[in-house]
Amino acid sequence: MVTPKGTTSIDSGVVAKIAGLAAREVAGVYNMGAGTARALGAVRGMVSGDKASATQGVSVEVGERQAAVDLDLVVEYGVAIPDLAAAVRRNVITAIERMTGLEVTEVNIKVDDVHLPDQDTGGDTGGRKGGSEQSEPEPRVQ
Repeated sequence: MVTPKGTTSIDSGVVAKIAGLAAREVAGVYNMGAGTARALGAVRGMVSGDKASATQGVSVEVGERQAAVDLDLVVEYGVAIPDLAAAVRRNVITAIERMTGLEVTEVNIKVDDVHLPDQDTGGDTGGRKGGSEQSEPEPRVQ
C-alpha cells in the first residue's frame, strides 16, 4: 500500500497468522494441519511446552492488494462440513480484510480429518468379533 506519506507492506506470515486464528475461532474446528504437520506440532509442543503454531495448516499468497488462503482443517464429528466451511471462510475473509486492507480473492478449505469424541480411547472393533472366520461381506455400493 503506497500513500503520499510512505508505504506499508504486510508480510505473508502476518496474513497466515490472522487466517489461522480466525479459522480456529469457529466452533467445530478441532485442529488445523495435515496429519504430519499435526504430529510434528505435537512433538514440538511436548519438547518446548508451546501450543500449536497459529500458522499450522495455513498457506497464503500475498500480492500488493490481494491475498489467497489455503486451510487444512480437522473438524469435530457431527458438524455439518459445508456450514462449517462457509463460517470459516466468512470469518477468515472478514479478519484479513479488516486488519490488513487486502482483498481476499479466495479461501480454499481442505478437510483432512474428523475428530471423534472417543478417538483417543481406541479399541473399537466396529462390532465385529475377532477369532472366527467370516464370509466376505457383500459390497455396499456398486
